[in-house]
Amino acid sequence: MRLTAAALIRHFRGSAGFADDEGRAMADLAVYAGLFLTAFIAATILPMQSEAALAGLIVLKSQPVWLLVVVASAGNVAGSFANWLLGRGIERFRHERWFPVGEAALERAQNWYRRYGKWSLLISWAPLIGDPLTVAAGIMKEPLPVFLLLVTIAKVGRYLVLALVTLNFL
Repeated sequence: MRLTAAALIRHFRGSAGFADDEGRAMADLAVYAGLFLTAFIAATILPMQSEAALAGLIVLKSQPVWLLVVVASAGNVAGSFANWLLGRGIERFRHERWFPVGEAALERAQNWYRRYGKWSLLISWAPLIGDPLTVAAGIMKEPLPVFLLLVTIAKVGRYLVLALVTLNFL
């Protein structure tokens, strides 16, 4: 009888499906990494829709919904943090042509932020104004712990609502 490495692995793992399990783990990791990256980009000033990605993954039912919500929320908060950092250092360039946020959108976000203060970050989930608000928070030098707390509440809330709506339509 000839022993091969594959036969030994099957013997010690007790399953001929070891490679399948490893492939499944890699596929899951790719799904989570892709969702994180999509949510990260969606939270920055670059155009991207993470809601469709999350809803599609929920419909597939191949990963736990709670974990998908956690990963999407973490990516989205990380993207908002990138906006906050951008606001902290780039405000002096706001009048340049290459500046990634339009003058009107940034002015609207700053006015909103001046009027409602840190509490405006609770609508950082909203399309069109949410991303400029997180940049404005950086420009206005909102303390990082307060920023992260309020943005996390907003982003997790949005993804929880999306998950619940998606699950109710299944």
